[in-house]
Amino acid sequence: MSRKKKFPRESFVSMTELVLPNDTNTLNNLMGGRLMHWMDVVSAIAGQKHANRTVVTASVDNISFRQPIQLGNVVTLRAKVTRAFSSSMEVRIDVEAEDIPANKKYSSNSAYFTFVAVDQNGQPIDVPEVEPETEEEKILYEGALRRRQLRLVLSGRMKAHEAKELKALFDAQVERSS
Repeated sequence: MSRKKKFPRESFVSMTELVLPNDTNTLNNLMGGRLMHWMDVVSAIAGQKHANRTVVTASVDNISFRQPIQLGNVVTLRAKVTRAFSSSMEVRIDVEAEDIPANKKYSSNSAYFTFVAVDQNGQPIDVPEVEPETEEEKILYEGALRRRQLRLVLSGRMKAHEAKELKALFDAQVERSS
């Protein structure tokens, strides 16, 4: 029996926050922990929309802060599911900051979070597959398997030699540079 399919747009969530004094550090920049909290919330909502279930955070990929977000900036977080496996889903989050008085917008962060859908007893449950539509969604979908294998290898849940998609990427890179 094949699983139900859903489009990434069906899980899309946009959340907007204003950076207030309680959100900032002593340099009047948004605290990283507050931004990570917002990223977790927006991506969990995207996961829930995709799975129509409660979801729990399984992992968070690297979060790099390209530019600080300052007091008074408006932060927009956009998230959607890029790929689903059995019970887990990869969600991409893009963060944009805006200084409205200066009329400046900039990309601050992006990251991938992994969520697992659970039933009422907290046990993992199957989720719909993802059917990408746009070229960008197709690229994110294809890359998700390699990112998943990397997460599993780094967490010790998969042996490096078992990560075939990841190995193929490195082998292709070596061939091109030879």
